[in-house]
Amino acid sequence: MKSQWECLLQNLGEWQGSFTRVSAQGEILEDPPSVVSLEGLNNNQTIRQTISLGGNERVLEYSSLGRGVLFFQNGAFSQGSIQLAPFSEFGAELGLISENRRLRLVQLFDKNGQLNQFTLIREYLAGTPKLECPPVSVESLLGEWHGEAVTIYPDWQSPDTYSTTLKLQLDNAGRLVQSLSFDSRTITSAAVIEGSILKFDQDPHKQVQVLLLPDGASATSPLKVQLRQAFVLEVGWLIEPNLRQRMVRSYNEKGEWASLTLVTERRVSSS
Repeated sequence: MKSQWECLLQNLGEWQGSFTRVSAQGEILEDPPSVVSLEGLNNNQTIRQTISLGGNERVLEYSSLGRGVLFFQNGAFSQGSIQLAPFSEFGAELGLISENRRLRLVQLFDKNGQLNQFTLIREYLAGTPKLECPPVSVESLLGEWHGEAVTIYPDWQSPDTYSTTLKLQLDNAGRLVQSLSFDSRTITSAAVIEGSILKFDQDPHKQVQVLLLPDGASATSPLKVQLRQAFVLEVGWLIEPNLRQRMVRSYNEKGEWASLTLVTERRVSSS
């Protein structure tokens, strides 16, 4: 098992791409080009991170990791708020990695807990081919997916590994029906499809949307985060037609960051 710092080192290099700012309704607001460079100093004991975005440059150096970040063995990671607090902004970044590409998603909520906006960051390593997946669609996700999930925890308890099954199909009313099985549990829900937004609204107090985005990306978010109500932030990435990664950052009823899960799933049959 690599240490958390060794997992961070999987992200070394110069990553070229863009920071696409997207409204909560899926409207692209701006898409400035970006270069993010992560360089190891002092035998990789220190990281120098240079962020060039829209003509501005910021340099950070660090030799330890904060409490709000966790890494997986392949370099995928999430960082963000560790506690939901009243009247304060809230958000997190979820970052996936596949060979020479990264896909990162920042989800932000305003001081009232309302979903505010996203930043979709699509990157590839300098000197390698710039590849991009088609925008994800409902049709591209239908079928049965079998996955392997790894859950890690901010309190450093041992990781959990388990199998998952995700079934996505359309019902007679044209709604998307989702059935997710893991760890001897099955959760079924249905969504109304409104263009690039899937609205899961069985419970008016726990409305959740999935936003379909460019480069095979999708963002799952509550429309509002609030205390006494557990919730998750999720990013999905359809890397190949039958290969998908998902990362889920889970918060408990106290608004505390509880766990981080990475799922790698393959489609075994189409609907």
